[in-house]
Amino acid sequence: MGIPMHLFLFLFGMGFPQKPAADWLLLEKGLDYLVIQSPANSSHGDSKVDVLRIDPRYFKFELLCAGEKHTWNRVMPEWCDEFGLVAGVNAGMFKIEGKHQTSTGYMKNFSYVNNPALTPAYQTLFACNAVDSTMRDARLIDLSCENWSVLQTKYNTFAQCIRMMDCHGKNVWKMSEKKWSMVVLGEDTAGNMLFIFVRSPYRVAEYITILKGLPLNLKSLMYLEGGPEASFCIYHPKLKVEKMGSYETGFNENDGNDHFWDVPNIIGIKRR
Repeated sequence: MGIPMHLFLFLFGMGFPQKPAADWLLLEKGLDYLVIQSPANSSHGDSKVDVLRIDPRYFKFELLCAGEKHTWNRVMPEWCDEFGLVAGVNAGMFKIEGKHQTSTGYMKNFSYVNNPALTPAYQTLFACNAVDSTMRDARLIDLSCENWSVLQTKYNTFAQCIRMMDCHGKNVWKMSEKKWSMVVLGEDTAGNMLFIFVRSPYRVAEYITILKGLPLNLKSLMYLEGGPEASFCIYHPKLKVEKMGSYETGFNENDGNDHFWDVPNIIGIKRR
């Protein structure tokens, strides 16, 4: 058995256990894949964390929205296939009203606006498609410590969702007994973006602690989606990965989901 969650968190707070080694698989320059065992076992599944590390100097990020494309919601493999993506994840949560295509946070892609309103409680945005070469082409923005009035003019694409770590690397998620599968978006200290997926359910605050203890060199972290809707796909000549979430407290309390669910908005990557 793995380390019990409460004991793991205690040991982590005392500086133990040491970070496990990272056995990254080089797919090509600027793109690496990692599967790593969580040091704390979940109640369901294999407790493995999948990470795709992406260098924005070699890969371009795209925000694809069903509303902008005037089309229907679709599963992640269909999004990736139709638009020729190397990989894709959810672009955040969406409202259940109407066609289920509106993001719960601010979302904009060039002239297309999916949701014009910032959600104050979310505090973090993914930004890409820089206006000029003086800015990194993809990054996470923390509204609590960065100048939004300036940065909103520096990028063409934004997707807002819930902050998981603040500017000082502190876990800011309130503790709750609810748990679920998750896909999240990270940025490391070298400026790489990380697609991070776990099918095994975890309480979010505990999962942030787990991720901070892995050899990912995290600088920022933003929640994207949880439960059966959480989607993570890689389509590369060296590797094909298709993973979907399952468990969600109060909704789908099992590890039995075996198919992707339709999603309206995704973040994908292509080679430059």
